[in-house]
Amino acid sequence: MHLFRHLAIFLCTTLAVHAGDAPRKLAFSRGDGIYVANLDGSGARKIGTGAWPRISPDGTHVAFNTETAKTPERHIAIADVATGKTTVLPNIPGDNSYGPVWSPDSSRLIFSTMVKQEWRLAFIDADGAHFHYFEPKAKVGTAALNSMAWTPDGESFYAQDLETLYHFALDGTVKDQRPVEKLVPNASFNSGQQFSVGADGHTLLVDADMDENTARKDWDGPPPAVWTLDLSTMKPTRITPKGFYGWNPAWVSESEILCNVQPPKSRQRSIYRLSLDGKKRELLVKGAENPSVSR
Repeated sequence: MHLFRHLAIFLCTTLAVHAGDAPRKLAFSRGDGIYVANLDGSGARKIGTGAWPRISPDGTHVAFNTETAKTPERHIAIADVATGKTTVLPNIPGDNSYGPVWSPDSSRLIFSTMVKQEWRLAFIDADGAHFHYFEPKAKVGTAALNSMAWTPDGESFYAQDLETLYHFALDGTVKDQRPVEKLVPNASFNSGQQFSVGADGHTLLVDADMDENTARKDWDGPPPAVWTLDLSTMKPTRITPKGFYGWNPAWVSESEILCNVQPPKSRQRSIYRLSLDGKKRELLVKGAENPSVSR
């Protein structure tokens, strides 16, 4: 009797370990294609067409927005990583939504959507249910909110409107707000930047447009750089050095990230794996951008 009980406990424990041991996946874009690959960049395969892919934390689905040259319409879609089947989410009003970001438990999305010529944030469950707009309870800036980043507990998120970094509760309460000019020295934010909160809940990974004289013939606009912000002290730490153009970062671990990089004398963007201490710099996927990683 004891033998069978011990065997049952062993099997349950083993199955639980293996269930949580699924290989981590990487999602990225290449041209108008949406791809998934192993974390080391191998085994890449196309699973959709669109832009701004985000793989779910559990690694089972990729959310993105449809985008083609034939129509200005953009809709939120989800592709099944195993089957490649893509579903455009129903119940979203309008025809211009983009930039979905998964909640930590992979159950819902926050994204940007156009409402009466103004950008709003909205939530929707992964199955298309419970669509609703985000309503801040306090006055915020007049510009659109961008760069949404969930906290690990799924109860709040960060976003920026080019001038201010906000911390919102899901009910719209403003938990904190900081002027951008006081966060990252000699830098500004734009509407296309991708932020994310580390697993520790205390570190925000951001990219910023730098006010630096590093003009390159192969680049139009200010040079981008990746930073971390300590959310307890708001102390900034630069990750990519001056002259190394990195942006749209994603966490791999507490010590490593992925980001877009465009090397000098190149017009091609690629995904690199970097260590936060600057000692590691590895080309991961050539000719690709906008990485996200499952947990």
